[in-house]
Amino acid sequence: MNIRAFAVALLLMTPLVAAEGGRRAVTHEDVWLMRRVGAPTPSPDGKRVVFSVTMPAYEAKAQTSDLWLAPVDASAEPRQITHDKVPESGVAWSPDSTRIAFSAKREGDEAAQIYVIDLAGGGEAQRITDVVTGARQPRWSPDGTKLLFVSEVYPGAMDEEANRKSAKAVKERKHTARVYDSFPIKYWDRWLDERKGHLLVQEAKPGAKARDLLAGTKLAAEPGFGGRQGDAGEDLPAAWTPDGGSVVFVATTARNRGAYASVSAQLFHLELKGGEPRALTSDKDSYDDPEFSDDGRSLRVAWSPGGDGKTYHHGRVAVFPWPFDAAKREVLTRQLDLSVTRAVQVGDKLFLTAEDGHQVRLYGMPAAGGAAQATDLPARGGFSGLGRAGKFLVANHDHAGQPPEVVRIDPVAGTVTPLTRFNADRLKPLDLAVPEHFTFRSREGRTIHNLLVRPPGFSPDKKYPLFVVIHGGPAPQFKDAWGIRWNYHLLASPGYVLLLTNYKGSSGYSEEFGQAIQRDPLRGPAEEILQGVDEALARYPFIDGSRLAAGGASYGGHLSNWLQATTTRFRCLISHAGLINLETQWATSDAVYSRELNNGGPVWEQGPVWREQNPIRLAGNHAKGTGWRTPVLVTVGDLDYRVPSNNAYEYWTYLQRLQVPSRLISFPDENHWVLKGENSRFWFGEVHGWLARWLK
Repeated sequence: MNIRAFAVALLLMTPLVAAEGGRRAVTHEDVWLMRRVGAPTPSPDGKRVVFSVTMPAYEAKAQTSDLWLAPVDASAEPRQITHDKVPESGVAWSPDSTRIAFSAKREGDEAAQIYVIDLAGGGEAQRITDVVTGARQPRWSPDGTKLLFVSEVYPGAMDEEANRKSAKAVKERKHTARVYDSFPIKYWDRWLDERKGHLLVQEAKPGAKARDLLAGTKLAAEPGFGGRQGDAGEDLPAAWTPDGGSVVFVATTARNRGAYASVSAQLFHLELKGGEPRALTSDKDSYDDPEFSDDGRSLRVAWSPGGDGKTYHHGRVAVFPWPFDAAKREVLTRQLDLSVTRAVQVGDKLFLTAEDGHQVRLYGMPAAGGAAQATDLPARGGFSGLGRAGKFLVANHDHAGQPPEVVRIDPVAGTVTPLTRFNADRLKPLDLAVPEHFTFRSREGRTIHNLLVRPPGFSPDKKYPLFVVIHGGPAPQFKDAWGIRWNYHLLASPGYVLLLTNYKGSSGYSEEFGQAIQRDPLRGPAEEILQGVDEALARYPFIDGSRLAAGGASYGGHLSNWLQATTTRFRCLISHAGLINLETQWATSDAVYSRELNNGGPVWEQGPVWREQNPIRLAGNHAKGTGWRTPVLVTVGDLDYRVPSNNAYEYWTYLQRLQVPSRLISFPDENHWVLKGENSRFWFGEVHGWLARWLK
């Protein structure tokens, strides 16, 4: 019997554990087919929220995604307002709360366009834009007559006609060569082309002509000009000024220096009538998500310091007076040593969501500044996509036993009211244990937080293998949160206990804790993970210390590979999108300079990190019996440009040369993650089969 058949047979002979009380273990179908509820966007009058709901399927053609509407007072069930298979994005309400604008690529569109639904008048969504380079991220003018949006235009194009000529020339081009003179050249899973994000504006009615506000400006012509790269393309986060005569937006002029310098994003001001944008800031810090206060007297932004050589900083909230005065910047959350994910003002209060250990919790503080106070919300799990709806807040809420749903938050009463329950019935039959928590003091003196997940049908009288799951990032952290890619309960379903350690570098703790990984990218975090294993074995007698496995993805894959090189403690390992060679990762990734800073200098100087914390340099440990002996499942997506697949293939070559039992799985149509339904189902089957082979 070959290795693959043997693993599959073991998997089939190991049924999913039956749980007590009639509940059962979760399956891949359970996880994959849960409705996926997007972040709520509240109407300006605070009465309704609009959000997306994806109805997933294993076949891409069968999957749908539409917009739904729900009353904030929970007086009625949510109702569907679009009926099209293609997803909508960038939802924005008109100031009078009667219309919704969004971006979608519908039938007949060569690129995504802006559509508007008139909720007051009824009828189908109308296409507003007709821009050959596409339209995204609509923003209504304060009077509701215009729409500002982003489009990626061709170099030198002054108007739509010029863009159409350029698009036609590209389409008719005979060669397929990509040509670059400077960074960046790629992002996550796509190669970048010559187009750059611009801000366009047009009247909010079909047939109106769009005008490029940045066409012909010196700023947009700079080689380093660019926006924020996102999943859909390049964005320029922007906000209309209160008088509707101009916009404030975020851009960089240093994107072409990304190979040798940190790239900061600055604030700019642009008059609607035209002219050259004015730089509002010109420092080494970075700004994002500009938003004006209700009274129009201040501009609130997300802020992160720069220029200090650090590769990690907490996200904070800063405010400037309007009219703008850069010298009067005030960092409102300087006293809060946590990373803020969203800030919303309600009256004279500012409400924040911040990463706080294993949760994303709600904080409140005076809008004028002061100390942020933690609320008791949510009781477990975390909030995301926070928004204001009158005197209430709205958000998504999820935890390890529930996918995100839309909720209303009353911060005064301290209550959370569900507005959607799309997955309630699907969750009822499932045995989804609540994660447990424990901490220990690391050898460096830090408090390290851990989550432990018991398998379905758990019995304290049994002994269970331990699967040490390692998070990526390194800046994120393990949370009491729902996930699809590395769903805790699905990983544990055959009968494994999971240990999830928030090693130094995780973002839910102090800023110093997040920065502690710099110049110690692998050894220190791995030692804390191993110490977490020792603590778990001492605390939980139901863990079988002779049956240990470890694995992770991205930075979790890096650490899995470090464990390969430095210990033989685990029976098997799993490495997805993990580096094995610091040097080739640095040279081929889409993110470069931050790795140089993290490792203490350029590669050619061969500082201590490059020499001592590079797993591939420790292949000689195989002969010493101290590493490079553990059976490993290596998986990778060929469209991954953050941790390019060459690292997985390099790892595979070494494993085969050293005759280490190993399996390589390459997905030619996947990126950094495994996002397609059947590929995901196959991947989880292989993971469970690999664990069963070595742990049973």
